[in-house]
Amino acid sequence: MPAFSASAPGKIILFGEHAVVYGRPAIAAPVGQVKAKAIVTANPKASDGEVHIQAAAIGLDACLDDLPATQPLAAAVRGVLAHLGVKHPPACSLKVTSTIPLAAGLGSGAAVSVAVVRAFSAFLGHPLPDTIVNDLAFEVEKLHHGTPSGIDNTVVTYARPVYFVKGQPIETLQVARPFAVVIGDTGIPSPTKVSVGDVRKAWQANKAQYEAYFDSIHGIVDSARAAMESGAVELLGPLMDANHGILRKLEVSCEALDALTLVARRAGALGAKLCGGGRGGNMVALVAKESAEAVAAALTKAGAVRTIVTEIGK
Repeated sequence: MPAFSASAPGKIILFGEHAVVYGRPAIAAPVGQVKAKAIVTANPKASDGEVHIQAAAIGLDACLDDLPATQPLAAAVRGVLAHLGVKHPPACSLKVTSTIPLAAGLGSGAAVSVAVVRAFSAFLGHPLPDTIVNDLAFEVEKLHHGTPSGIDNTVVTYARPVYFVKGQPIETLQVARPFAVVIGDTGIPSPTKVSVGDVRKAWQANKAQYEAYFDSIHGIVDSARAAMESGAVELLGPLMDANHGILRKLEVSCEALDALTLVARRAGALGAKLCGGGRGGNMVALVAKESAEAVAAALTKAGAVRTIVTEIGK
């Protein structure tokens, strides 16, 4: 029996993180330079129903039956089994690898879940459609993030720029003019669940103020969508700066993120902001193609542990 494999890209949120949890829109895009991969191979020597899972990056090497319900990889596999009504799958090994940094705002958890769901369902002879892959990955996202919006699993599943509103039909964005961004990693792990939880506590304590912040972000997101769809890329830079300013008020930025966004602007970026949960992880800067490498070099010199140059809408 052949091995079955699937991969899924990373992602960045260009506009709207945190507010998206509260019903406002956000814009996200795939990042194909980093990926998660899952490979499922039959293991005829093992007992029927035995699924062995390996993920070296997180030190996991165990059988499915020995893993708790809260283990995300196990949850992804069990989600597929439950959806397909399979109680005793053929004995197999699942190996997961990823080049996406963990807890960095690049959608590592969602990418791994999507890759696992696709590879495992294909191994069982029933490759699942994107809608089901997305739904199953979202269930796993709840383990990662507590109260996720669903944007990570959506943009990773469809591998297209999306305009996302929680609970509404998916809208893929038509980018009239592709544009370049540089992603800079602070190297500081930042589990999204923590920052999302802290924002929720602050919102509960001061709903009027936080709803106003979210409304402001909503306006930025809609302006960014109009700019992307009309090709007015030059408008995106100031919108990034404005979005970052509000995220600072939400207290989800940090000294390292603020420093890298400033360095990027000084090196020629048209705008910059944190992306993802914040408190570490990554930032993103809008750049002209000819200045991308210079901005990336400046970020590295300023302490970014890695940079990625990617093109949105290509």
